[in-house]
Amino acid sequence: MSFIAIVPARLASTRLPNKPLADIGGKPMVVRTAERAMLSGAAQVVVATDHADIFSACREHGVEVQMTRSDHPSGTDRIAEVAAAMGLSANAVVVNVQGDEPLIDPALIAATAALVNSQTPMATAAHAIHEVRDLFNPNVVKVVLDKMSRALYFSRATMPWARDAFAQDQQTIPSGYQALRHIGLYAYQNQFLQAYPNLPMSPLEQIEALEQLRVLWNGIAIAVHVTDQSPAAGVDTQEDLQRVRTFF
Repeated sequence: MSFIAIVPARLASTRLPNKPLADIGGKPMVVRTAERAMLSGAAQVVVATDHADIFSACREHGVEVQMTRSDHPSGTDRIAEVAAAMGLSANAVVVNVQGDEPLIDPALIAATAALVNSQTPMATAAHAIHEVRDLFNPNVVKVVLDKMSRALYFSRATMPWARDAFAQDQQTIPSGYQALRHIGLYAYQNQFLQAYPNLPMSPLEQIEALEQLRVLWNGIAIAVHVTDQSPAAGVDTQEDLQRVRTFF
């Protein structure tokens, strides 16, 4: 399947200032992320930014980049602007690759993009949870699926809830039980991407602070690719940055 990868990048970060421009082995993080996206088989990779320094850094390293407005409330709105400016067809598939994922698996990008079609105009990814501390951690977002591997719900709560097993023991994962951790990678059919910013906001997304719940609340299907591999963590802190620098 042909798809476009767009990497939204902005300088504002409370925990790691100027994060997209952080040096990783001689290249800015946003450039490293774009280069990983290029390995996915994407027909085109574009960085979307509202800051001149990021624009210049991408140009310097030969990465395609477009300026956007500065008032977008989310990365999804930012990539929608770029996709519209590119004149993509209604059926074009656009993948939102977060700019702080310099170790993202290119195969994961391609597999998620492949799930997008007219029936499921949005796709994302997940992997099995193996550690009980992740199962009960509200910062680890969980997703439950239907038999067609479409999302039923996303939550910070533990789900599915093993009623009998957890009544006895919440220190181990019950035998035969599987929970899925959501991976923040999204692919969209462009027609839906352009409509997304105008979808009515869901009270559920406000309660859980999970933007993707807006899609389910409005009755739109989200396909989920389940991978066997736990993806490398993105960069949110100085410690994360050092870990990635060591890898490169």
